[in-house]
Amino acid sequence: MKLTEFTALQRLFAEGGIEVSEGQYGRLSEYAELLCDWNERMNLTAITDPEGIAEKHFFDSVYPFLSEEIVPRGARVIDVGTGAGFPSCPLKVFREDISLTLLDSLQKRIGFLTELSERLSLGAECIHGRAEELGRQEGFRESFDIATARAVAALPVLCEYCLPFVKVGGVFAALKGSDGASELASAKNAVGILGGKTELCREYALPGGDKRTLIVIRKLKPTPEKYPRNKGQMNKRPL
Repeated sequence: MKLTEFTALQRLFAEGGIEVSEGQYGRLSEYAELLCDWNERMNLTAITDPEGIAEKHFFDSVYPFLSEEIVPRGARVIDVGTGAGFPSCPLKVFREDISLTLLDSLQKRIGFLTELSERLSLGAECIHGRAEELGRQEGFRESFDIATARAVAALPVLCEYCLPFVKVGGVFAALKGSDGASELASAKNAVGILGGKTELCREYALPGGDKRTLIVIRKLKPTPEKYPRNKGQMNKRPL
């Protein structure tokens, strides 16, 4: 599968004020090819056309972070429930200074991510595990400048997965769809309990018109030791 032509990708990203170099285009093209190749063997994405991958995976992953400048230079980033590497792997193509940890609970996806990291020279640490377990472990708990997630769970649950990873002063950045603001309203209690404060909730649209919401939660104080709870408790009694 060939990614959309270089000039077309440049025009797409230019709508978000983002410049794409030939080197970045080459790495994204290799990403798209590898994604489609692995997708024939396991379910990584329902989006496999060149234009869809360019806009709904690559642009969607990069634009909210670069438009808001929420990623400090040299930041240590963990992508929770990363799946096929979105949003953090496309972001790493544009921000080589960040240190990247990819966390997913499915070993097969970790196999894909490991090959992706090697092929694109991302230098990512690919971890097979559950967020609710690793979020309690030394070296992971409150160790990251940024935790991010895209389309993993409802926001009250997602906060409990992600905020324990964030150091005080860092942020949790959630990429949500058109109902992001209503999800944030339902997560107000969780945000406070887990030591955070909402810093930004911005609605925007992809070039094709699909609605998105960027939610940024700043970590103001340590997460209480009892969190994160196990998955069953989170789902039965969301904060």
